[in-house]
Amino acid sequence: QLCTIDSDSKSIELSLNRPIIMLDQEQILHLTKATLLAGVTTLLLVFHQIRHTFHETREAFVAFQRKQNREKPPLPKTKGKKSKKSAKDAVNNEDDGTYIVAFFHPHCSAGGGGERVLWKSIEALGEMKEGKFMTRRTKTSRKEKSSVVSNSNDLTAAVIGNIDDARLVNCRNLSVVVYTVDEPSVNYDKKVMEKVRERFSIVIPSSLSVHFVHLHEVKDFLNKPKRLTMIAESWGTMKLAWYALSVVTPHVYIDTTGCAFTFFVAKILAGCKVGTYVHYPTISTDMLSRVWERRPSYNNNSQITTNPLVTYVKLFYYAVFAICYGFVGSLADLTMVNSSWTKGHIQYLWKLAGKIHVVFPPVDTKSLKDLSSTTERENMIISIGQFRPEKDHALQLQSFAKLLELNDGVMKKVFGVKLVLIGSCRGEDDQERVDQLQTLARELGVQDDVEFVLNQPYPVLKDYLRRASVGIHTMWNEHFGIGVVEMMAAGLVTVAHDSGGPKSDIILRPWDFKDVSLLDRDDKPTGCLASSAEGYATALYEILKRDASSDEILEIRENGRKSAERFSDEVFMNAFKETILSVFKNRPRLIFRWQE
Repeated sequence: QLCTIDSDSKSIELSLNRPIIMLDQEQILHLTKATLLAGVTTLLLVFHQIRHTFHETREAFVAFQRKQNREKPPLPKTKGKKSKKSAKDAVNNEDDGTYIVAFFHPHCSAGGGGERVLWKSIEALGEMKEGKFMTRRTKTSRKEKSSVVSNSNDLTAAVIGNIDDARLVNCRNLSVVVYTVDEPSVNYDKKVMEKVRERFSIVIPSSLSVHFVHLHEVKDFLNKPKRLTMIAESWGTMKLAWYALSVVTPHVYIDTTGCAFTFFVAKILAGCKVGTYVHYPTISTDMLSRVWERRPSYNNNSQITTNPLVTYVKLFYYAVFAICYGFVGSLADLTMVNSSWTKGHIQYLWKLAGKIHVVFPPVDTKSLKDLSSTTERENMIISIGQFRPEKDHALQLQSFAKLLELNDGVMKKVFGVKLVLIGSCRGEDDQERVDQLQTLARELGVQDDVEFVLNQPYPVLKDYLRRASVGIHTMWNEHFGIGVVEMMAAGLVTVAHDSGGPKSDIILRPWDFKDVSLLDRDDKPTGCLASSAEGYATALYEILKRDASSDEILEIRENGRKSAERFSDEVFMNAFKETILSVFKNRPRLIFRWQE
Protein backbone atom coordinates (compact mmCIF):
# COMPACT_ATOMS: atom_id res chain seq x y z
CA GLN A 1 0.00 0.00 0.00
CA LEU A 2 1.11 3.53 -0.71
CA CYS A 3 0.14 6.63 1.21
CA THR A 4 0.94 10.05 -0.36
CA ILE A 5 0.95 13.20 1.81
CA ASP A 6 1.23 16.60 0.14
CA SER A 7 2.79 19.31 2.30
CA ASP A 8 4.27 22.61 1.10
CA SER A 9 4.34 21.32 -2.49
CA LYS A 10 6.42 18.35 -1.40
CA SER A 11 5.38 14.77 -1.94
CA ILE A 12 6.34 12.19 0.64
CA GLU A 13 5.67 8.56 0.04
CA LEU A 14 5.59 6.18 3.04
CA SER A 15 5.82 2.52 2.45
CA LEU A 16 3.54 0.58 4.80
CA ASN A 17 3.90 -2.79 3.23
CA ARG A 18 6.07 -4.32 6.04
CA PRO A 19 4.50 -7.57 7.37
CA ILE A 20 3.22 -7.81 10.99
CA ILE A 21 5.03 -10.53 12.98
CA MET A 22 2.69 -12.78 15.00
CA LEU A 23 4.03 -14.95 17.88
CA ASP A 24 2.54 -18.33 18.51
CA GLN A 25 1.87 -19.71 22.02
CA GLU A 26 5.14 -21.66 22.21
CA GLN A 27 7.21 -18.59 21.32
CA ILE A 28 5.41 -16.50 23.96
CA LEU A 29 6.13 -19.21 26.53
CA HIS A 30 9.85 -19.25 25.64
CA LEU A 31 9.98 -15.45 25.76
CA THR A 32 8.33 -15.45 29.22
CA LYS A 33 10.80 -18.06 30.49
CA ALA A 34 13.75 -16.07 29.17
CA THR A 35 12.44 -12.89 30.81
CA LEU A 36 11.95 -14.63 34.18
CA LEU A 37 15.39 -16.26 33.93
CA ALA A 38 16.98 -12.90 33.18
CA GLY A 39 15.15 -11.34 36.13
CA VAL A 40 16.19 -14.11 38.55
CA THR A 41 19.78 -13.93 37.32
CA THR A 42 19.80 -10.17 37.82
CA LEU A 43 18.45 -10.56 41.36
CA LEU A 44 21.08 -13.19 42.15
CA LEU A 45 23.83 -10.94 40.83
CA VAL A 46 22.53 -8.02 42.89
CA PHE A 47 22.25 -10.25 45.96
CA HIS A 48 25.80 -11.53 45.47
CA GLN A 49 27.09 -7.99 45.06
CA ILE A 50 25.33 -6.88 48.27
CA ARG A 51 26.75 -9.83 50.20
CA HIS A 52 30.21 -9.13 48.82
CA THR A 53 29.99 -5.47 49.82
CA PHE A 54 29.03 -6.34 53.40
CA HIS A 55 31.80 -8.96 53.50
CA GLU A 56 34.37 -6.36 52.41
CA THR A 57 33.08 -3.99 55.11
CA ARG A 58 33.60 -6.67 57.75
CA GLU A 59 37.06 -7.53 56.48
CA ALA A 60 38.04 -3.84 56.49
CA PHE A 61 37.15 -3.59 60.18
CA VAL A 62 39.07 -6.81 60.93
CA ALA A 63 42.11 -5.48 59.06
CA PHE A 64 41.90 -2.24 61.02
CA GLN A 65 41.82 -4.17 64.31
CA ARG A 66 44.84 -6.25 63.35
CA LYS A 67 46.76 -3.14 62.40
CA GLN A 68 45.94 -1.59 65.77
CA ASN A 69 47.10 -4.75 67.55
CA ARG A 70 50.41 -4.79 65.72
CA GLU A 71 51.05 -1.19 66.69
CA LYS A 72 50.45 -1.85 70.40
CA PRO A 73 53.54 -2.15 72.63
CA PRO A 74 54.25 -5.75 73.74
CA LEU A 75 52.87 -6.84 77.08
CA PRO A 76 55.36 -7.05 79.98
CA LYS A 77 56.84 -10.46 80.70
CA THR A 78 56.49 -12.04 84.13
CA LYS A 79 59.23 -13.90 85.95
CA GLY A 80 59.02 -17.23 87.73
CA LYS A 81 58.48 -20.90 87.02
CA LYS A 82 55.76 -20.15 84.47
CA SER A 83 57.98 -17.73 82.59
CA LYS A 84 57.89 -19.75 79.36
CA LYS A 85 54.12 -19.74 79.21
CA SER A 86 53.95 -16.14 80.39
CA ALA A 87 56.44 -15.08 77.74
CA LYS A 88 54.30 -16.75 75.13
CA ASP A 89 51.17 -14.99 76.38
CA ALA A 90 53.02 -11.67 76.61
CA VAL A 91 53.01 -11.44 72.80
CA ASN A 92 50.10 -9.37 71.59
CA ASN A 93 47.26 -11.37 70.07
CA GLU A 94 47.09 -10.07 66.52
CA ASP A 95 43.49 -11.31 66.16
CA ASP A 96 42.27 -9.62 69.32
CA GLY A 97 38.98 -7.85 68.62
CA THR A 98 38.50 -9.40 65.18
CA TYR A 99 35.39 -11.44 66.08
CA ILE A 100 32.69 -8.76 66.05
CA VAL A 101 29.47 -8.99 68.05
CA ALA A 102 27.13 -6.05 67.38
CA PHE A 103 24.10 -4.95 69.41
CA PHE A 104 21.24 -3.11 67.74
CA HIS A 105 20.06 -0.81 70.53
CA PRO A 106 19.45 2.74 69.22
CA HIS A 107 18.85 4.28 72.67
CA CYS A 108 21.72 2.56 74.46
CA SER A 109 22.36 5.47 76.85
CA ALA A 110 18.86 5.43 78.37
CA GLY A 111 18.34 4.11 81.88
CA GLY A 112 15.53 1.58 81.53
CA GLY A 113 15.30 -2.17 82.03
CA GLY A 114 16.12 -2.86 78.38
CA GLU A 115 19.39 -0.95 78.74
CA ARG A 116 20.26 -2.95 81.84
CA VAL A 117 19.86 -6.14 79.78
CA LEU A 118 22.11 -4.65 77.07
CA TRP A 119 24.97 -3.69 79.37
CA LYS A 120 24.77 -6.86 81.46
CA SER A 121 25.03 -8.83 78.21
CA ILE A 122 28.12 -6.87 77.21
CA GLU A 123 29.59 -7.40 80.68
CA ALA A 124 29.00 -11.15 80.28
CA LEU A 125 30.83 -11.12 76.92
CA GLY A 126 33.73 -9.33 78.61
CA GLU A 127 33.98 -12.07 81.21
CA MET A 128 33.83 -14.73 78.49
CA LYS A 129 36.70 -12.98 76.71
CA GLU A 130 38.71 -13.32 79.93
CA GLY A 131 37.89 -17.04 80.09
CA LYS A 132 35.11 -17.03 82.70
CA PHE A 133 32.55 -19.48 81.40
CA MET A 134 29.43 -21.07 82.73
CA THR A 135 29.77 -24.84 82.78
CA ARG A 136 26.93 -26.81 81.30
CA ARG A 137 24.65 -28.52 83.77
CA THR A 138 24.03 -32.25 83.42
CA LYS A 139 20.82 -34.00 84.37
CA THR A 140 22.39 -35.42 87.51
CA SER A 141 23.71 -32.09 88.74
CA ARG A 142 20.96 -29.71 87.60
CA LYS A 143 19.98 -28.92 91.18
CA GLU A 144 23.51 -28.23 92.23
CA LYS A 145 25.05 -24.80 91.99
CA SER A 146 26.86 -24.48 88.70
CA SER A 147 30.46 -23.48 88.84
CA VAL A 148 32.21 -20.80 86.84
CA VAL A 149 35.62 -21.71 85.51
CA SER A 150 38.11 -18.86 85.23
CA ASN A 151 41.45 -19.02 83.50
CA SER A 152 42.40 -15.97 81.47
CA ASN A 153 45.63 -17.49 80.11
CA ASP A 154 44.49 -20.92 79.01
CA LEU A 155 41.03 -20.79 77.46
CA THR A 156 41.08 -24.48 76.52
CA ALA A 157 40.84 -25.32 80.22
CA ALA A 158 37.80 -23.10 80.74
CA VAL A 159 35.09 -25.70 80.28
CA ILE A 160 35.97 -29.39 80.23
CA GLY A 161 34.82 -30.94 77.01
CA ASN A 162 31.85 -28.59 76.57
CA ILE A 163 33.17 -25.87 74.25
CA ASP A 164 34.99 -26.61 71.00
CA ASP A 165 38.21 -24.84 70.03
CA ALA A 166 36.53 -22.59 67.44
CA ARG A 167 34.20 -21.08 70.00
CA LEU A 168 37.04 -20.62 72.46
CA VAL A 169 39.09 -18.75 69.88
CA ASN A 170 36.11 -16.56 68.96
CA CYS A 171 35.55 -15.74 72.63
CA ARG A 172 39.18 -14.77 73.05
CA ASN A 173 39.02 -12.47 70.01
CA LEU A 174 35.75 -10.74 70.92
CA SER A 175 34.97 -7.08 70.36
CA VAL A 176 31.60 -5.36 70.71
CA VAL A 177 29.89 -2.79 68.50
CA VAL A 178 26.80 -0.87 69.63
CA TYR A 179 24.57 0.84 67.07
CA THR A 180 23.10 4.02 68.57
CA VAL A 181 21.21 7.11 67.39
CA ASP A 182 22.99 9.29 69.96
CA GLU A 183 25.02 12.12 68.52
CA PRO A 184 28.81 11.76 68.85
CA SER A 185 30.58 14.02 71.33
CA VAL A 186 33.94 14.40 72.98
CA ASN A 187 34.61 11.42 75.27
CA TYR A 188 31.21 9.94 74.43
CA ASP A 189 32.47 6.42 75.23
CA LYS A 190 33.68 7.40 78.69
CA LYS A 191 30.50 9.31 79.49
CA VAL A 192 28.30 6.37 78.57
CA MET A 193 30.41 3.93 80.59
CA GLU A 194 30.32 6.26 83.57
CA LYS A 195 26.53 6.56 83.30
CA VAL A 196 26.21 2.78 83.09
CA ARG A 197 28.34 2.39 86.19
CA GLU A 198 26.34 4.97 88.15
CA ARG A 199 22.88 3.89 87.00
CA PHE A 200 23.29 0.11 86.94
CA SER A 201 26.51 -0.53 88.93
CA ILE A 202 27.88 -2.31 85.85
CA VAL A 203 31.58 -2.19 84.99
CA ILE A 204 32.60 -3.51 81.57
CA PRO A 205 35.91 -5.46 81.70
CA SER A 206 38.75 -3.39 80.31
CA SER A 207 39.91 -6.28 78.10
CA LEU A 208 36.77 -5.94 75.96
CA SER A 209 36.81 -3.14 73.39
CA VAL A 210 33.41 -1.48 72.86
CA HIS A 211 32.86 0.61 69.72
CA PHE A 212 29.88 2.88 69.03
CA VAL A 213 28.41 3.44 65.58
CA HIS A 214 26.45 6.71 65.62
CA LEU A 215 23.35 6.78 63.44
CA HIS A 216 22.13 10.23 64.46
CA GLU A 217 21.98 11.42 60.86
CA VAL A 218 19.27 8.86 60.05
CA LYS A 219 17.47 8.71 63.39
CA ASP A 220 14.35 10.03 61.65
CA PHE A 221 13.86 6.46 60.41
CA LEU A 222 12.49 5.69 63.89
CA ASN A 223 9.82 8.39 63.83
CA LYS A 224 6.35 7.00 64.52
CA PRO A 225 3.55 7.90 62.10
CA LYS A 226 -0.05 8.15 63.23
CA ARG A 227 -1.30 5.47 60.82
CA LEU A 228 0.01 1.97 60.01
CA THR A 229 2.43 2.34 62.88
CA MET A 230 3.75 -1.24 62.99
CA ILE A 231 4.54 -1.43 59.27
CA ALA A 232 6.13 2.02 59.22
CA GLU A 233 8.25 1.32 62.31
CA SER A 234 9.39 -2.04 60.94
CA TRP A 235 10.37 -0.48 57.60
CA GLY A 236 12.20 2.28 59.45
CA THR A 237 14.21 -0.19 61.55
CA MET A 238 15.16 -2.12 58.41
CA LYS A 239 16.52 1.05 56.82
CA LEU A 240 18.36 1.92 60.03
CA ALA A 241 19.86 -1.57 60.20
CA TRP A 242 20.99 -1.32 56.57
CA TYR A 243 22.75 1.94 57.32
CA ALA A 244 24.32 0.53 60.51
CA LEU A 245 25.58 -2.69 58.90
CA SER A 246 27.01 -0.69 56.02
CA VAL A 247 29.31 1.05 58.51
CA VAL A 248 30.40 -2.04 60.47
CA THR A 249 29.30 -5.54 59.49
CA PRO A 250 29.65 -7.96 62.44
CA HIS A 251 29.95 -11.71 62.59
CA VAL A 252 27.08 -11.89 65.11
CA TYR A 253 24.21 -9.43 65.11
CA ILE A 254 22.12 -9.23 68.32
CA ASP A 255 18.89 -7.26 68.56
CA THR A 256 17.83 -6.27 72.08
CA THR A 257 14.96 -3.93 71.17
CA GLY A 258 12.43 -6.24 69.51
CA CYS A 259 13.09 -5.10 65.92
CA ALA A 260 12.61 -8.48 64.23
CA PHE A 261 12.42 -7.11 60.68
CA THR A 262 16.09 -6.14 60.93
CA PHE A 263 16.88 -9.88 60.89
CA PHE A 264 16.21 -9.95 57.15
CA VAL A 265 18.84 -7.27 56.53
CA ALA A 266 21.36 -8.81 58.94
CA LYS A 267 21.06 -12.45 57.92
CA ILE A 268 19.84 -12.58 54.32
CA LEU A 269 21.66 -9.52 53.00
CA ALA A 270 24.67 -9.07 55.30
CA GLY A 271 25.28 -12.76 56.06
CA CYS A 272 25.51 -12.36 59.85
CA LYS A 273 24.50 -14.86 62.48
CA VAL A 274 21.49 -13.41 64.27
CA GLY A 275 20.62 -13.49 67.95
CA THR A 276 17.81 -11.69 69.72
CA TYR A 277 16.58 -10.93 73.22
CA VAL A 278 12.83 -10.38 73.02
CA HIS A 279 11.28 -8.24 75.74
CA TYR A 280 7.84 -8.38 74.13
CA PRO A 281 6.35 -9.48 70.80
CA THR A 282 5.52 -6.69 68.37
CA ILE A 283 2.15 -8.34 67.83
CA SER A 284 0.44 -11.06 69.86
CA THR A 285 -2.70 -13.16 69.85
CA ASP A 286 -3.95 -11.03 72.75
CA MET A 287 -3.87 -7.96 70.49
CA LEU A 288 -5.84 -9.84 67.83
CA SER A 289 -8.42 -11.03 70.36
CA ARG A 290 -8.83 -7.53 71.76
CA VAL A 291 -9.58 -6.15 68.27
CA TRP A 292 -11.92 -9.09 67.52
CA GLU A 293 -13.83 -8.51 70.76
CA ARG A 294 -13.89 -4.77 69.98
CA ARG A 295 -12.56 -3.79 73.38
CA PRO A 296 -11.25 -0.20 73.53
CA SER A 297 -7.67 0.39 74.69
CA TYR A 298 -4.77 2.78 74.14
CA ASN A 299 -4.05 1.21 70.72
CA ASN A 300 -7.66 0.35 69.79
CA ASN A 301 -9.72 3.52 70.14
CA SER A 302 -13.49 3.87 70.15
CA GLN A 303 -13.61 4.95 66.49
CA ILE A 304 -12.43 1.44 65.58
CA THR A 305 -14.41 -0.57 68.16
CA THR A 306 -17.72 1.05 67.18
CA ASN A 307 -17.28 0.41 63.45
CA PRO A 308 -17.49 -3.27 62.36
CA LEU A 309 -16.01 -2.61 58.91
CA VAL A 310 -12.96 -0.80 60.31
CA THR A 311 -12.56 -3.60 62.87
CA TYR A 312 -12.40 -6.25 60.13
CA VAL A 313 -9.92 -4.17 58.12
CA LYS A 314 -7.69 -3.84 61.19
CA LEU A 315 -7.96 -7.58 61.86
CA PHE A 316 -6.79 -8.28 58.29
CA TYR A 317 -3.94 -5.80 58.75
CA TYR A 318 -2.89 -7.48 62.02
CA ALA A 319 -3.11 -10.97 60.50
CA VAL A 320 -0.91 -10.08 57.51
CA PHE A 321 1.60 -8.35 59.77
CA ALA A 322 1.66 -11.37 62.12
CA ILE A 323 2.53 -13.68 59.20
CA CYS A 324 5.39 -11.42 58.10
CA TYR A 325 6.55 -11.05 61.71
CA GLY A 326 6.61 -14.82 62.10
CA PHE A 327 8.71 -15.25 58.95
CA VAL A 328 11.41 -12.69 59.82
CA GLY A 329 11.47 -13.80 63.47
CA SER A 330 12.20 -17.36 62.39
CA LEU A 331 15.42 -16.18 60.74
CA ALA A 332 17.08 -15.82 64.17
CA ASP A 333 19.80 -18.35 64.99
CA LEU A 334 19.33 -17.76 68.71
CA THR A 335 16.17 -16.55 70.45
CA MET A 336 16.09 -15.49 74.10
CA VAL A 337 12.93 -14.22 75.77
CA ASN A 338 12.36 -12.54 79.12
CA SER A 339 9.47 -14.63 80.46
CA SER A 340 7.32 -17.71 79.98
CA TRP A 341 4.50 -15.48 78.76
CA THR A 342 6.69 -14.01 76.02
CA LYS A 343 7.96 -17.48 75.12
CA GLY A 344 4.43 -18.76 74.57
CA HIS A 345 3.58 -15.95 72.16
CA ILE A 346 6.90 -16.06 70.29
CA GLN A 347 6.66 -19.84 69.99
CA TYR A 348 3.21 -19.49 68.44
CA LEU A 349 4.26 -16.75 65.98
CA TRP A 350 7.80 -17.84 65.07
CA LYS A 351 6.85 -21.36 64.07
CA LEU A 352 10.04 -22.01 62.08
CA ALA A 353 12.38 -20.85 64.85
CA GLY A 354 14.50 -23.30 66.80
CA LYS A 355 14.60 -23.66 70.57
CA ILE A 356 13.50 -20.57 72.47
CA HIS A 357 15.38 -19.90 75.71
CA VAL A 358 13.84 -18.15 78.70
CA VAL A 359 16.52 -15.86 80.17
CA PHE A 360 15.01 -13.72 82.89
CA PRO A 361 16.21 -10.08 82.79
CA PRO A 362 18.76 -8.99 85.42
CA VAL A 363 17.52 -7.20 88.53
CA ASP A 364 19.79 -5.63 91.13
CA THR A 365 18.41 -7.77 93.95
CA LYS A 366 21.74 -7.76 95.80
CA SER A 367 21.66 -4.07 96.75
CA LEU A 368 17.91 -4.14 97.40
CA LYS A 369 18.32 -6.97 99.88
CA ASP A 370 20.23 -4.56 102.13
CA LEU A 371 16.93 -2.71 102.76
CA SER A 372 15.69 -4.23 105.99
CA SER A 373 12.20 -5.77 106.15
CA THR A 374 11.96 -5.08 109.87
CA THR A 375 12.59 -1.35 109.56
CA GLU A 376 9.53 0.74 110.41
CA ARG A 377 7.83 1.52 107.12
CA GLU A 378 5.29 4.16 106.21
CA ASN A 379 1.76 3.50 104.97
CA MET A 380 2.93 4.31 101.49
CA ILE A 381 2.02 2.61 98.21
CA ILE A 382 4.51 3.08 95.37
CA SER A 383 4.43 2.36 91.65
CA ILE A 384 7.54 1.99 89.47
CA GLY A 385 7.35 2.34 85.70
CA GLN A 386 7.67 4.71 82.77
CA PHE A 387 4.64 6.88 82.09
CA ARG A 388 3.53 5.02 78.99
CA PRO A 389 -0.12 4.32 78.08
CA GLU A 390 0.17 0.54 78.48
CA LYS A 391 1.25 0.90 82.12
CA ASP A 392 -2.33 1.99 82.95
CA HIS A 393 -1.52 4.43 85.74
CA ALA A 394 -5.16 5.55 85.58
CA LEU A 395 -6.18 2.19 87.06
CA GLN A 396 -3.83 2.84 89.99
CA LEU A 397 -5.53 6.17 90.74
CA GLN A 398 -8.98 4.61 90.45
CA SER A 399 -7.97 1.74 92.75
CA PHE A 400 -6.49 4.16 95.27
CA ALA A 401 -9.67 6.27 95.25
CA LYS A 402 -11.76 3.16 95.97
CA LEU A 403 -9.35 2.17 98.76
CA LEU A 404 -9.89 5.51 100.50
CA GLU A 405 -13.67 5.01 100.28
CA LEU A 406 -13.67 1.61 102.03
CA ASN A 407 -15.01 1.50 105.61
CA ASP A 408 -15.90 5.19 105.70
CA GLY A 409 -12.46 6.34 104.66
CA VAL A 410 -10.55 4.67 107.48
CA MET A 411 -7.44 4.38 105.34
CA LYS A 412 -7.22 8.15 104.96
CA LYS A 413 -8.47 9.22 108.38
CA VAL A 414 -6.61 6.68 110.54
CA PHE A 415 -3.79 5.23 108.47
CA GLY A 416 -2.92 8.28 106.35
CA VAL A 417 -2.19 6.17 103.25
CA LYS A 418 -0.32 7.83 100.40
CA LEU A 419 0.26 6.81 96.75
CA VAL A 420 3.56 7.68 95.02
CA LEU A 421 3.93 7.21 91.24
CA ILE A 422 7.63 6.94 90.32
CA GLY A 423 8.74 6.93 86.71
CA SER A 424 10.47 8.65 83.83
CA CYS A 425 9.15 10.87 81.03
CA ARG A 426 10.72 10.28 77.63
CA GLY A 427 9.30 13.36 75.97
CA GLU A 428 6.32 15.63 75.43
CA ASP A 429 3.88 12.74 75.02
CA ASP A 430 4.80 11.27 78.41
CA GLN A 431 4.61 14.68 80.08
CA GLU A 432 1.16 15.23 78.59
CA ARG A 433 0.15 11.85 80.00
CA VAL A 434 1.35 12.87 83.46
CA ASP A 435 -0.71 16.07 83.20
CA GLN A 436 -3.77 13.98 82.35
CA LEU A 437 -3.13 11.72 85.36
CA GLN A 438 -2.86 14.75 87.64
CA THR A 439 -6.19 15.99 86.26
CA LEU A 440 -7.73 12.57 86.92
CA ALA A 441 -6.42 12.64 90.51
CA ARG A 442 -8.19 15.98 91.03
CA GLU A 443 -11.40 14.60 89.54
CA LEU A 444 -11.25 11.62 91.91
CA GLY A 445 -10.54 13.91 94.85
CA VAL A 446 -7.23 12.23 95.79
CA GLN A 447 -4.77 14.89 94.59
CA ASP A 448 -3.62 15.66 98.17
CA ASP A 449 -2.73 12.00 98.77
CA VAL A 450 -0.93 11.32 95.46
CA GLU A 451 2.65 12.29 94.61
CA PHE A 452 4.37 12.15 91.23
CA VAL A 453 8.15 11.55 91.24
CA LEU A 454 9.62 12.10 87.77
CA ASN A 455 13.07 11.42 86.29
CA GLN A 456 14.87 10.91 89.59
CA PRO A 457 18.20 9.03 90.03
CA TYR A 458 18.39 5.51 91.40
CA PRO A 459 19.27 6.53 95.00
CA VAL A 460 15.95 8.39 95.23
CA LEU A 461 14.12 5.27 94.07
CA LYS A 462 15.91 3.16 96.67
CA ASP A 463 14.91 5.62 99.38
CA TYR A 464 11.23 5.22 98.46
CA LEU A 465 11.65 1.44 98.35
CA ARG A 466 13.10 1.59 101.87
CA ARG A 467 10.21 3.65 103.25
CA ALA A 468 7.18 2.16 101.45
CA SER A 469 5.10 -0.80 102.61
CA VAL A 470 3.21 -1.83 99.46
CA GLY A 471 3.95 -1.89 95.73
CA ILE A 472 1.38 -1.70 92.93
CA HIS A 473 1.69 -2.62 89.24
CA THR A 474 -1.30 -2.44 86.88
CA MET A 475 -0.13 -3.18 83.33
CA TRP A 476 -2.26 -5.78 81.58
CA ASN A 477 -0.15 -8.61 80.12
CA GLU A 478 3.13 -7.11 81.32
CA HIS A 479 5.79 -9.08 79.48
CA PHE A 480 7.92 -9.60 82.58
CA GLY A 481 7.75 -6.89 85.25
CA ILE A 482 11.17 -5.69 86.43
CA GLY A 483 9.44 -3.13 88.66
CA VAL A 484 7.50 -5.93 90.36
CA VAL A 485 10.71 -7.83 91.12
CA GLU A 486 12.44 -4.69 92.42
CA MET A 487 9.59 -4.02 94.85
CA MET A 488 9.56 -7.63 96.05
CA ALA A 489 13.34 -7.66 96.48
CA ALA A 490 13.09 -4.48 98.56
CA GLY A 491 10.64 -6.13 100.93
CA LEU A 492 7.37 -4.59 99.72
CA VAL A 493 4.16 -6.60 99.63
CA THR A 494 3.39 -6.24 95.94
CA VAL A 495 0.04 -6.27 94.12
CA ALA A 496 0.44 -6.93 90.37
CA HIS A 497 -1.92 -7.55 87.47
CA ASP A 498 -3.31 -11.06 87.19
CA SER A 499 -1.83 -11.64 83.72
CA GLY A 500 1.42 -11.82 81.73
CA GLY A 501 4.82 -12.24 83.34
CA PRO A 502 3.83 -11.38 86.94
CA LYS A 503 1.30 -14.22 86.90
CA SER A 504 3.34 -16.80 84.97
CA ASP A 505 6.83 -16.24 86.46
CA ILE A 506 6.98 -13.85 89.42
CA ILE A 507 4.04 -14.21 91.83
CA LEU A 508 3.48 -17.92 91.36
CA ARG A 509 1.55 -18.31 94.63
CA PRO A 510 -0.71 -15.27 95.26
CA TRP A 511 -1.90 -14.51 98.76
CA ASP A 512 -5.39 -15.71 99.69
CA PHE A 513 -6.48 -13.38 102.49
CA LYS A 514 -8.83 -16.02 103.92
CA ASP A 515 -6.07 -18.65 104.18
CA VAL A 516 -5.41 -19.16 107.91
CA SER A 517 -2.63 -21.69 107.26
CA LEU A 518 -0.38 -19.10 105.61
CA LEU A 519 2.72 -19.86 107.68
CA ASP A 520 2.34 -23.64 107.51
CA ARG A 521 2.25 -24.14 103.73
CA ASP A 522 5.18 -25.25 101.59
CA ASP A 523 4.15 -23.07 98.63
CA LYS A 524 4.05 -19.87 100.62
CA PRO A 525 2.62 -16.72 98.95
CA THR A 526 4.96 -14.05 97.64
CA GLY A 527 2.49 -11.29 96.74
CA CYS A 528 -0.99 -10.52 95.43
CA LEU A 529 -2.71 -10.46 92.02
CA ALA A 530 -5.71 -8.38 90.88
CA SER A 531 -7.34 -7.29 87.64
CA SER A 532 -9.90 -4.58 88.48
CA ALA A 533 -10.05 -1.40 90.55
CA GLU A 534 -12.21 -3.19 93.11
CA GLY A 535 -9.78 -6.12 93.28
CA TYR A 536 -6.77 -3.83 93.74
CA ALA A 537 -8.57 -1.81 96.43
CA THR A 538 -9.48 -4.96 98.35
CA ALA A 539 -5.92 -6.33 98.19
CA LEU A 540 -4.41 -3.02 99.31
CA TYR A 541 -6.92 -2.77 102.18
CA GLU A 542 -6.17 -6.31 103.42
CA ILE A 543 -2.43 -5.60 103.44
CA LEU A 544 -2.52 -2.17 105.04
CA LYS A 545 -5.01 -3.02 107.78
CA ARG A 546 -2.54 -5.51 109.21
CA ASP A 547 0.40 -4.39 111.32
CA ALA A 548 3.51 -4.02 109.16
CA SER A 549 5.53 -5.92 111.78
CA SER A 550 3.06 -8.80 112.11
CA ASP A 551 4.28 -12.33 111.46
CA GLU A 552 1.91 -12.66 108.52
CA ILE A 553 3.19 -9.56 106.68
CA LEU A 554 6.84 -10.25 107.52
CA GLU A 555 6.46 -13.77 106.16
CA ILE A 556 5.17 -12.50 102.82
CA ARG A 557 7.96 -9.93 102.63
CA GLU A 558 10.64 -12.57 103.16
CA ASN A 559 8.98 -14.99 100.73
CA GLY A 560 8.95 -12.25 98.11
CA ARG A 561 12.61 -11.49 98.65
CA LYS A 562 13.62 -15.13 98.35
CA SER A 563 11.53 -15.49 95.20
CA ALA A 564 13.14 -12.37 93.69
CA GLU A 565 16.60 -13.99 93.91
CA ARG A 566 15.63 -16.09 90.88
CA PHE A 567 16.04 -12.92 88.80
CA SER A 568 19.39 -11.70 90.10
CA ASP A 569 22.28 -10.38 88.01
CA GLU A 570 24.28 -13.54 88.62
CA VAL A 571 21.50 -15.80 87.35
CA PHE A 572 21.16 -13.72 84.18
CA MET A 573 24.91 -13.66 83.53
CA ASN A 574 25.24 -17.44 83.81
CA ALA A 575 22.18 -18.10 81.64
CA PHE A 576 23.33 -15.61 78.99
CA LYS A 577 26.82 -17.08 78.80
CA GLU A 578 25.51 -20.61 78.45
CA THR A 579 23.03 -19.61 75.75
CA ILE A 580 25.09 -17.22 73.62
CA LEU A 581 27.83 -19.78 72.95
CA SER A 582 25.66 -21.50 70.34
CA VAL A 583 26.06 -18.61 67.86
CA PHE A 584 29.86 -18.63 68.21
CA LYS A 585 30.08 -21.87 66.25
CA ASN A 586 31.69 -21.82 62.83
CA ARG A 587 28.91 -23.48 60.86
CA PRO A 588 27.24 -22.90 57.46
CA ARG A 589 24.82 -19.99 57.57
CA LEU A 590 21.42 -21.53 56.96
CA ILE A 591 18.18 -19.67 56.44
CA PHE A 592 16.22 -21.12 59.36
CA ARG A 593 17.51 -22.44 62.67
CA TRP A 594 15.59 -25.72 62.37
CA GLN A 595 17.53 -26.68 59.23
CA GLU A 596 20.38 -27.92 61.43
